[in-house]
Amino acid sequence: MAATVIKGGLLMAGDGLKKNWGVRVEGERIVAVGPNDRLLVEAGDQVLDATDRMVAPGFINGHMHMYGVLSHGITVEALVTEFSSFLEDFWWPYVEDRLNHELVAKTTRWACVEMIKSGITTFMDVLEGPNSIPGALEEEARVVEEAGLRSILSFEACQRKSPENGQLGLKENADFVRRHNKPGSLVQGMMSIHTLFTADREYVVQAKEMARELGCDIHMHLSESVYEPNWTIEKYGKRPVEIYQEWGYLGPDVMASQGVQLLPHELDIIARSGARLVHMPLSNCEVGGGVAPVPDMLVRGIKVGLGTDGYVNNFFEVMRGAFLIQKAYRQDPQVMPARDVYRMATSLGAEALGRPDLGRLEKGCLADLITIKTDTPTPINEHNVYDQLVLFRNPADVVDVMVNGRFIMADGKLLTLDEEKAKAETREMAEKFWRGNK
Repeated sequence: MAATVIKGGLLMAGDGLKKNWGVRVEGERIVAVGPNDRLLVEAGDQVLDATDRMVAPGFINGHMHMYGVLSHGITVEALVTEFSSFLEDFWWPYVEDRLNHELVAKTTRWACVEMIKSGITTFMDVLEGPNSIPGALEEEARVVEEAGLRSILSFEACQRKSPENGQLGLKENADFVRRHNKPGSLVQGMMSIHTLFTADREYVVQAKEMARELGCDIHMHLSESVYEPNWTIEKYGKRPVEIYQEWGYLGPDVMASQGVQLLPHELDIIARSGARLVHMPLSNCEVGGGVAPVPDMLVRGIKVGLGTDGYVNNFFEVMRGAFLIQKAYRQDPQVMPARDVYRMATSLGAEALGRPDLGRLEKGCLADLITIKTDTPTPINEHNVYDQLVLFRNPADVVDVMVNGRFIMADGKLLTLDEEKAKAETREMAEKFWRGNK
Protein backbone atom coordinates (compact mmCIF):
# COMPACT_ATOMS: atom_id res chain seq x y z
CA MET A 1 0.00 0.00 0.00
CA ALA A 2 1.37 3.41 -1.02
CA ALA A 3 1.74 5.67 1.98
CA THR A 4 2.00 9.36 2.70
CA VAL A 5 5.08 10.40 4.66
CA ILE A 6 5.10 13.87 6.16
CA LYS A 7 8.48 15.10 7.35
CA GLY A 8 8.01 18.01 9.72
CA GLY A 9 10.30 20.59 11.19
CA LEU A 10 8.35 20.26 14.45
CA LEU A 11 5.73 17.78 15.61
CA MET A 12 3.20 17.97 18.44
CA ALA A 13 3.46 14.60 20.17
CA GLY A 14 1.56 13.54 23.25
CA ASP A 15 4.57 14.14 25.46
CA GLY A 16 5.47 17.49 23.96
CA LEU A 17 7.23 19.11 21.04
CA LYS A 18 9.59 17.08 18.85
CA LYS A 19 12.10 18.54 16.40
CA ASN A 20 12.55 17.05 12.92
CA TRP A 21 9.83 14.48 13.47
CA GLY A 22 7.11 13.34 11.12
CA VAL A 23 4.48 10.69 10.45
CA ARG A 24 3.82 7.84 8.07
CA VAL A 25 0.20 7.35 7.02
CA GLU A 26 -1.17 4.21 5.39
CA GLY A 27 -4.80 4.25 4.39
CA GLU A 28 -6.75 6.14 7.01
CA ARG A 29 -4.37 5.61 9.94
CA ILE A 30 -1.05 6.76 11.28
CA VAL A 31 1.32 3.80 11.28
CA ALA A 32 4.51 5.49 12.51
CA VAL A 33 5.56 8.66 14.31
CA GLY A 34 9.23 9.47 14.79
CA PRO A 35 12.39 11.22 13.59
CA ASN A 36 12.26 12.09 9.91
CA ASP A 37 15.38 10.10 9.06
CA ARG A 38 13.89 6.94 10.59
CA LEU A 39 10.51 7.03 8.85
CA LEU A 40 10.07 4.26 6.30
CA VAL A 41 9.79 5.54 2.73
CA GLU A 42 9.05 3.03 -0.01
CA ALA A 43 8.75 3.29 -3.77
CA GLY A 44 5.47 4.96 -4.70
CA ASP A 45 5.04 6.77 -1.38
CA GLN A 46 4.05 10.41 -1.38
CA VAL A 47 6.58 12.42 0.63
CA LEU A 48 5.67 15.89 1.88
CA ASP A 49 8.55 18.12 2.92
CA ALA A 50 7.06 20.07 5.82
CA THR A 51 10.35 20.96 7.49
CA ASP A 52 9.26 24.62 7.50
CA ARG A 53 6.07 23.64 9.34
CA MET A 54 4.74 22.02 12.47
CA VAL A 55 2.77 18.77 12.16
CA ALA A 56 -0.12 18.72 14.65
CA PRO A 57 -3.40 16.92 15.29
CA GLY A 58 -6.42 18.47 13.58
CA PHE A 59 -8.64 20.57 15.81
CA ILE A 60 -11.89 19.16 17.21
CA ASN A 61 -14.87 21.53 17.03
CA GLY A 62 -17.16 19.95 19.61
CA HIS A 63 -20.23 22.10 19.01
CA MET A 64 -21.26 23.83 15.81
CA HIS A 65 -24.38 25.35 14.24
CA MET A 66 -23.43 25.55 10.58
CA TYR A 67 -26.52 27.55 9.65
CA GLY A 68 -25.30 30.23 12.09
CA VAL A 69 -23.51 32.02 9.25
CA LEU A 70 -26.91 33.48 8.32
CA SER A 71 -26.77 35.64 11.46
CA HIS A 72 -23.26 37.01 10.85
CA GLY A 73 -23.87 40.76 10.56
CA ILE A 74 -27.66 40.52 10.43
CA THR A 75 -29.61 43.62 11.48
CA VAL A 76 -33.04 43.15 13.01
CA GLU A 77 -35.52 45.32 14.84
CA ALA A 78 -35.70 42.96 17.79
CA LEU A 79 -34.07 44.32 20.94
CA VAL A 80 -32.25 41.50 22.73
CA THR A 81 -32.06 42.15 26.46
CA GLU A 82 -31.23 38.75 27.95
CA PHE A 83 -30.99 35.06 26.98
CA SER A 84 -34.70 34.23 26.69
CA SER A 85 -35.13 37.39 24.63
CA PHE A 86 -32.23 36.29 22.40
CA LEU A 87 -34.12 33.07 21.63
CA GLU A 88 -37.72 34.24 21.52
CA ASP A 89 -37.30 37.67 19.94
CA PHE A 90 -34.37 36.98 17.61
CA TRP A 91 -32.94 33.50 17.09
CA TRP A 92 -36.10 31.45 16.73
CA PRO A 93 -38.25 33.77 14.57
CA TYR A 94 -35.51 35.42 12.51
CA VAL A 95 -33.21 32.44 11.90
CA GLU A 96 -34.21 28.92 12.97
CA ASP A 97 -37.85 28.90 11.92
CA ARG A 98 -36.98 30.09 8.41
CA LEU A 99 -34.47 27.37 7.52
CA ASN A 100 -35.16 25.18 4.48
CA HIS A 101 -33.09 22.59 2.64
CA GLU A 102 -31.41 25.07 0.30
CA LEU A 103 -30.33 27.29 3.19
CA VAL A 104 -29.06 24.25 5.09
CA ALA A 105 -26.96 23.05 2.16
CA LYS A 106 -25.40 26.40 1.32
CA THR A 107 -24.61 27.37 4.90
CA THR A 108 -23.07 23.94 5.42
CA ARG A 109 -20.76 24.48 2.45
CA TRP A 110 -19.46 27.83 3.70
CA ALA A 111 -19.13 26.56 7.27
CA CYS A 112 -16.99 23.70 5.99
CA VAL A 113 -14.75 26.18 4.15
CA GLU A 114 -14.28 28.16 7.37
CA MET A 115 -13.57 25.07 9.43
CA ILE A 116 -11.04 23.53 7.04
CA LYS A 117 -9.13 26.80 6.78
CA SER A 118 -9.10 27.03 10.57
CA GLY A 119 -7.52 23.58 10.95
CA ILE A 120 -10.67 21.80 12.13
CA THR A 121 -10.82 18.18 10.98
CA THR A 122 -13.74 16.91 13.08
CA PHE A 123 -16.87 18.70 14.22
CA MET A 124 -20.20 18.00 15.87
CA ASP A 125 -23.12 19.98 14.44
CA VAL A 126 -26.55 20.69 15.88
CA LEU A 127 -29.11 21.72 13.28
CA GLU A 128 -31.96 23.78 14.72
CA GLY A 129 -34.69 24.24 12.13
CA PRO A 130 -38.12 22.81 12.97
CA ASN A 131 -39.52 23.65 9.54
CA SER A 132 -36.59 22.07 7.65
CA ILE A 133 -37.38 18.45 8.53
CA PRO A 134 -37.60 15.75 7.38
CA GLY A 135 -34.44 15.35 5.34
CA ALA A 136 -32.39 18.33 6.57
CA LEU A 137 -29.61 16.18 8.05
CA GLU A 138 -29.15 14.40 4.73
CA GLU A 139 -28.66 17.79 3.07
CA GLU A 140 -25.91 18.54 5.57
CA ALA A 141 -24.35 15.11 5.11
CA ARG A 142 -24.20 15.45 1.33
CA VAL A 143 -22.14 18.65 1.56
CA VAL A 144 -19.95 17.49 4.46
CA GLU A 145 -19.04 14.36 2.52
CA GLU A 146 -18.13 16.55 -0.45
CA ALA A 147 -15.90 18.65 1.84
CA GLY A 148 -14.20 15.55 3.25
CA LEU A 149 -14.53 16.53 6.91
CA ARG A 150 -15.23 14.12 9.75
CA SER A 151 -18.47 14.94 11.51
CA ILE A 152 -21.23 14.01 13.89
CA LEU A 153 -24.50 15.56 12.70
CA SER A 154 -27.63 15.92 14.81
CA PHE A 155 -30.97 17.67 14.80
CA GLU A 156 -31.98 19.59 17.89
CA ALA A 157 -35.30 17.94 18.69
CA CYS A 158 -37.73 19.73 21.00
CA GLN A 159 -41.40 20.47 21.55
CA ARG A 160 -41.45 24.25 21.23
CA LYS A 161 -43.35 24.20 17.91
CA SER A 162 -45.69 21.29 18.64
CA PRO A 163 -45.70 17.74 20.01
CA GLU A 164 -45.88 16.45 16.45
CA ASN A 165 -42.84 18.45 15.36
CA GLY A 166 -41.02 17.19 18.44
CA GLN A 167 -41.57 13.60 17.36
CA LEU A 168 -40.46 14.45 13.83
CA GLY A 169 -37.20 15.80 15.27
CA LEU A 170 -36.50 12.60 17.19
CA LYS A 171 -37.23 10.59 14.06
CA GLU A 172 -34.86 12.77 12.01
CA ASN A 173 -32.02 11.83 14.37
CA ALA A 174 -32.94 8.16 14.63
CA ASP A 175 -33.25 7.66 10.87
CA PHE A 176 -29.92 9.42 10.29
CA VAL A 177 -28.13 7.32 12.92
CA ARG A 178 -29.45 4.10 11.38
CA ARG A 179 -28.22 5.12 7.93
CA HIS A 180 -24.83 6.57 8.83
CA ASN A 181 -23.43 5.08 12.05
CA LYS A 182 -21.40 2.38 10.39
CA PRO A 183 -17.72 1.45 10.83
CA GLY A 184 -15.47 3.73 8.84
CA SER A 185 -18.14 6.31 8.05
CA LEU A 186 -16.80 9.88 8.14
CA VAL A 187 -20.29 11.28 8.71
CA GLN A 188 -22.21 9.88 11.65
CA GLY A 189 -25.14 10.93 13.81
CA MET A 190 -26.29 11.18 17.40
CA MET A 191 -29.50 11.91 19.29
CA SER A 192 -29.98 15.52 20.38
CA ILE A 193 -32.56 17.50 22.32
CA HIS A 194 -32.67 21.20 23.12
CA THR A 195 -33.27 22.04 26.79
CA LEU A 196 -35.55 21.29 29.70
CA PHE A 197 -37.59 24.41 28.96
CA THR A 198 -38.49 23.13 25.49
CA ALA A 199 -38.99 19.44 26.35
CA ASP A 200 -41.06 17.75 29.05
CA ARG A 201 -40.07 14.74 31.12
CA GLU A 202 -41.70 12.14 28.88
CA TYR A 203 -39.96 13.58 25.85
CA VAL A 204 -36.51 13.70 27.48
CA VAL A 205 -36.85 10.12 28.72
CA GLN A 206 -38.05 9.00 25.29
CA ALA A 207 -35.04 10.58 23.58
CA LYS A 208 -32.66 8.93 26.02
CA GLU A 209 -34.26 5.53 25.51
CA MET A 210 -34.06 5.94 21.73
CA ALA A 211 -30.35 6.69 22.04
CA ARG A 212 -29.87 3.54 24.12
CA GLU A 213 -31.69 1.42 21.56
CA LEU A 214 -29.68 2.95 18.71
CA GLY A 215 -26.40 2.58 20.61
CA CYS A 216 -25.47 6.23 20.05
CA ASP A 217 -24.65 9.25 22.19
CA ILE A 218 -27.14 11.94 23.13
CA HIS A 219 -26.64 15.71 23.38
CA MET A 220 -28.40 18.62 25.06
CA HIS A 221 -27.76 22.30 25.70
CA LEU A 222 -27.24 22.77 29.43
CA SER A 223 -27.61 25.94 31.52
CA GLU A 224 -26.33 28.32 28.85
CA SER A 225 -27.48 31.20 31.05
CA VAL A 226 -29.36 31.70 34.31
CA TYR A 227 -32.62 31.31 32.38
CA GLU A 228 -32.74 27.49 32.40
CA PRO A 229 -31.85 26.96 36.08
CA ASN A 230 -34.27 29.69 37.12
CA TRP A 231 -36.96 28.11 34.95
CA THR A 232 -36.42 24.58 36.29
CA ILE A 233 -36.34 25.77 39.92
CA GLU A 234 -39.70 27.47 39.38
CA LYS A 235 -41.25 24.46 37.60
CA TYR A 236 -39.57 21.49 39.27
CA GLY A 237 -37.96 22.92 42.40
CA LYS A 238 -34.54 21.67 41.26
CA ARG A 239 -31.64 22.70 39.07
CA PRO A 240 -31.15 21.20 35.58
CA VAL A 241 -28.40 18.70 36.43
CA GLU A 242 -30.40 17.46 39.42
CA ILE A 243 -33.38 16.89 37.14
CA TYR A 244 -31.38 15.05 34.50
CA GLN A 245 -29.96 12.83 37.23
CA GLU A 246 -33.40 12.14 38.69
CA TRP A 247 -34.77 11.22 35.27
CA GLY A 248 -31.96 8.72 34.62
CA TYR A 249 -30.61 10.74 31.71
CA LEU A 250 -26.98 11.31 32.70
CA GLY A 251 -24.22 8.84 31.83
CA PRO A 252 -21.07 8.30 29.77
CA ASP A 253 -23.14 8.47 26.58
CA VAL A 254 -24.20 12.07 27.29
CA MET A 255 -22.49 15.10 25.78
CA ALA A 256 -23.71 18.45 27.08
CA SER A 257 -22.89 21.80 25.54
CA GLN A 258 -22.42 25.21 27.17
CA GLY A 259 -22.61 24.34 30.90
CA VAL A 260 -22.21 27.99 31.91
CA GLN A 261 -24.39 28.38 34.99
CA LEU A 262 -23.49 25.25 36.93
CA LEU A 263 -23.00 25.06 40.69
CA PRO A 264 -20.24 22.95 42.30
CA HIS A 265 -22.60 20.15 43.31
CA GLU A 266 -23.89 19.95 39.72
CA LEU A 267 -20.32 19.57 38.49
CA ASP A 268 -19.85 16.75 41.00
CA ILE A 269 -22.93 14.98 39.62
CA ILE A 270 -21.69 15.36 36.03
CA ALA A 271 -18.23 14.06 36.98
CA ARG A 272 -19.67 10.99 38.73
CA SER A 273 -21.96 10.24 35.79
CA GLY A 274 -19.15 10.25 33.22
CA ALA A 275 -20.99 12.77 31.03
CA ARG A 276 -18.84 15.04 28.86
CA LEU A 277 -19.15 18.74 28.06
CA VAL A 278 -18.19 21.22 25.33
CA HIS A 279 -17.29 24.82 26.15
CA MET A 280 -18.11 27.82 23.90
CA PRO A 281 -16.29 30.82 25.39
CA LEU A 282 -17.09 33.37 22.68
CA SER A 283 -20.77 32.68 22.07
CA ASN A 284 -21.33 32.59 25.84
CA CYS A 285 -20.16 36.20 25.84
CA GLU A 286 -22.40 37.14 22.90
CA VAL A 287 -25.62 36.03 24.58
CA GLY A 288 -24.61 37.35 27.99
CA GLY A 289 -24.74 33.86 29.42
CA GLY A 290 -21.75 34.19 31.72
CA VAL A 291 -18.40 32.47 32.13
CA ALA A 292 -18.46 28.67 32.38
CA PRO A 293 -16.56 27.14 35.34
CA VAL A 294 -14.20 25.24 33.04
CA PRO A 295 -11.22 25.09 35.43
CA ASP A 296 -13.50 23.48 38.03
CA MET A 297 -14.68 20.96 35.44
CA LEU A 298 -11.13 19.99 34.53
CA VAL A 299 -10.14 19.56 38.18
CA ARG A 300 -13.01 17.10 38.56
CA GLY A 301 -11.84 15.08 35.57
CA ILE A 302 -14.76 16.01 33.32
CA LYS A 303 -13.84 15.64 29.66
CA VAL A 304 -14.23 19.13 28.22
CA GLY A 305 -13.89 20.14 24.59
CA LEU A 306 -14.12 23.44 22.70
CA GLY A 307 -16.73 24.60 20.23
CA THR A 308 -17.37 27.55 17.95
CA ASP A 309 -21.18 27.41 18.26
CA GLY A 310 -21.42 28.65 14.67
CA TYR A 311 -20.54 32.13 15.95
CA VAL A 312 -16.83 32.90 15.41
CA ASN A 313 -15.58 29.86 13.48
CA ASN A 314 -11.93 30.89 13.72
CA PHE A 315 -10.75 28.15 16.06
CA PHE A 316 -7.64 30.06 17.07
CA GLU A 317 -9.88 32.87 18.32
CA VAL A 318 -11.94 30.34 20.27
CA MET A 319 -8.79 28.97 21.90
CA ARG A 320 -7.68 32.51 22.77
CA GLY A 321 -11.08 33.21 24.28
CA ALA A 322 -10.91 30.10 26.44
CA PHE A 323 -7.41 31.08 27.54
CA LEU A 324 -8.06 34.76 28.32
CA ILE A 325 -11.63 35.03 29.59
CA GLN A 326 -11.08 32.84 32.64
CA LYS A 327 -8.01 34.88 33.64
CA ALA A 328 -9.98 38.12 33.59
CA TYR A 329 -13.06 36.65 35.24
CA ARG A 330 -11.13 35.00 38.08
CA GLN A 331 -8.47 37.71 38.28
CA ASP A 332 -5.86 34.97 38.15
CA PRO A 333 -3.25 34.91 35.37
CA GLN A 334 -2.32 31.32 36.18
CA VAL A 335 -5.75 29.81 35.57
CA MET A 336 -6.44 28.04 32.22
CA PRO A 337 -2.86 27.60 30.96
CA ALA A 338 -2.42 27.37 27.19
CA ARG A 339 -1.55 23.68 27.44
CA ASP A 340 -4.98 22.88 28.90
CA VAL A 341 -6.69 24.91 26.16
CA TYR A 342 -4.69 23.11 23.46
CA ARG A 343 -5.70 19.73 24.92
CA MET A 344 -9.34 20.81 24.87
CA ALA A 345 -8.89 21.66 21.19
CA THR A 346 -7.30 18.29 20.37
CA SER A 347 -7.00 15.12 22.47
CA LEU A 348 -9.34 16.07 25.33
CA GLY A 349 -11.82 17.50 22.85
CA ALA A 350 -11.76 14.20 21.00
CA GLU A 351 -12.50 12.36 24.25
CA ALA A 352 -15.36 14.78 24.90
CA LEU A 353 -16.80 13.65 21.55
CA GLY A 354 -16.28 10.01 22.51
CA ARG A 355 -13.51 9.59 19.91
CA PRO A 356 -10.20 8.83 21.66
CA ASP A 357 -8.75 7.69 18.32
CA LEU A 358 -8.69 11.33 17.20
CA GLY A 359 -6.85 14.43 18.36
CA ARG A 360 -3.46 12.72 18.76
CA LEU A 361 -0.50 11.90 16.54
CA GLU A 362 0.14 8.34 17.64
CA LYS A 363 0.48 5.00 15.91
CA GLY A 364 -2.96 3.53 15.30
CA CYS A 365 -4.84 6.84 15.49
CA LEU A 366 -6.86 8.03 12.54
CA ALA A 367 -4.83 10.27 10.23
CA ASP A 368 -6.53 13.60 10.89
CA LEU A 369 -3.76 16.19 11.03
CA ILE A 370 -2.69 19.66 10.00
CA THR A 371 0.55 21.50 9.30
CA ILE A 372 1.11 25.01 10.64
CA LYS A 373 3.67 27.62 9.62
CA THR A 374 6.51 28.08 12.09
CA ASP A 375 7.70 31.44 10.78
CA THR A 376 6.96 33.17 14.08
CA PRO A 377 8.89 36.36 14.90
CA THR A 378 10.02 34.74 18.15
CA PRO A 379 11.27 31.13 18.41
CA ILE A 380 8.99 28.19 19.10
CA ASN A 381 10.43 25.79 21.67
CA GLU A 382 9.26 23.10 24.06
CA HIS A 383 8.61 25.68 26.79
CA ASN A 384 6.44 28.12 24.84
CA VAL A 385 4.86 26.02 22.09
CA TYR A 386 1.35 26.03 23.59
CA ASP A 387 1.38 29.80 24.02
CA GLN A 388 2.71 30.24 20.50
CA LEU A 389 -0.06 28.09 19.03
CA VAL A 390 -2.95 29.35 21.12
CA LEU A 391 -2.07 33.03 21.20
CA PHE A 392 -0.04 33.86 18.13
CA ARG A 393 -1.08 31.61 15.24
CA ASN A 394 -4.12 32.08 12.97
CA PRO A 395 -6.00 30.27 10.17
CA ALA A 396 -3.69 31.90 7.62
CA ASP A 397 -0.87 29.87 9.18
CA VAL A 398 -2.60 26.53 8.49
CA VAL A 399 -0.97 25.09 5.38
CA ASP A 400 -2.21 21.50 4.99
CA VAL A 401 -5.26 19.65 6.31
CA MET A 402 -5.58 15.86 6.16
CA VAL A 403 -8.69 13.91 7.18
CA ASN A 404 -8.77 10.13 7.23
CA GLY A 405 -5.47 9.97 5.35
CA ARG A 406 -6.63 12.28 2.56
CA PHE A 407 -5.54 15.88 2.01
CA ILE A 408 -8.51 18.24 1.78
CA MET A 409 -6.28 21.32 1.85
CA ALA A 410 -2.71 21.45 0.53
CA ASP A 411 -0.29 24.35 0.46
CA GLY A 412 -3.07 26.63 1.71
CA LYS A 413 -5.48 25.71 -1.11
CA LEU A 414 -8.80 23.92 -0.62
CA LEU A 415 -8.98 20.73 -2.66
CA THR A 416 -12.58 19.67 -2.12
CA LEU A 417 -14.57 22.92 -2.17
CA ASP A 418 -14.59 26.05 -4.34
CA GLU A 419 -14.08 28.77 -1.72
CA GLU A 420 -14.94 31.77 -3.90
CA LYS A 421 -18.07 30.14 -5.28
CA ALA A 422 -19.19 29.12 -1.81
CA LYS A 423 -18.60 32.66 -0.52
CA ALA A 424 -20.52 34.27 -3.40
CA GLU A 425 -23.45 31.87 -2.98
CA THR A 426 -23.55 32.48 0.75
CA ARG A 427 -23.49 36.28 0.35
CA GLU A 428 -26.30 36.21 -2.23
CA MET A 429 -28.34 33.85 -0.09
CA ALA A 430 -27.82 35.93 3.07
CA GLU A 431 -28.90 39.13 1.32
CA LYS A 432 -32.17 37.50 0.30
CA PHE A 433 -32.59 35.95 3.72
CA TRP A 434 -32.04 39.28 5.46
CA ARG A 435 -34.50 41.10 3.20
CA GLY A 436 -37.13 38.75 4.54
CA ASN A 437 -36.50 40.21 8.00
CA LYS A 438 -37.52 43.73 6.97
